[in-house]
Amino acid sequence: MTLDTLPFAGGFQEPVFEAQAVFRTLMDCMARPGTIGQMAATVMPPAPLTAAAGAVALTLCDHDTPVWLTPTLKASPLPGWLAFHAGATVTEERQNARFAFVEKGAMLPNLCLFAQGTQEYPDRSTTLVVEIEGFEGGRPMVLTGPGIRTREEIAPVGLPDMFPHFWTENRQGFPRGVDLVLVAGDRVLCLPRTTVVHVKEA
Repeated sequence: MTLDTLPFAGGFQEPVFEAQAVFRTLMDCMARPGTIGQMAATVMPPAPLTAAAGAVALTLCDHDTPVWLTPTLKASPLPGWLAFHAGATVTEERQNARFAFVEKGAMLPNLCLFAQGTQEYPDRSTTLVVEIEGFEGGRPMVLTGPGIRTREEIAPVGLPDMFPHFWTENRQGFPRGVDLVLVAGDRVLCLPRTTVVHVKEA
């Protein structure tokens, strides 16, 4: 497969059924923050985006959802792949993006730089899809809030040390704020803006 053909290959093999399955997984994880969902999609997006993040992109993005990409992703064949398979266009402005994608190892931008929505239309915000190393072995964090019976604990590897501070800032304008989809391998975990994140005390 050449760089010229990459944008036209690697989409869903069964678009309707696979997109529905991915959407159900995302909605379940968004309704139950801290729950890890499993992706079984067959997509093959251009590197460095992974299959699970690519499946999220093809499920959520369309011609009405401008997408922001990191410089590395933007320089790859990914913009053409998204345009061909989802009809999505790439925007330079974070404030205009409905979705943003950050590959594993890339710097996570400050969440306040993205669209926060408005008091009247809080859904007009950016959802960030961020690839990380894994969900175990990192700094333990405690999650509380809607959708969590008492508390959930996660220990993601690959988020910046400043992430708890970023997340606290993100919640200060509630109901405005961004939502986060973390992807590690073929697994996914969602953090809606309603979720409270605390670093677990030793």
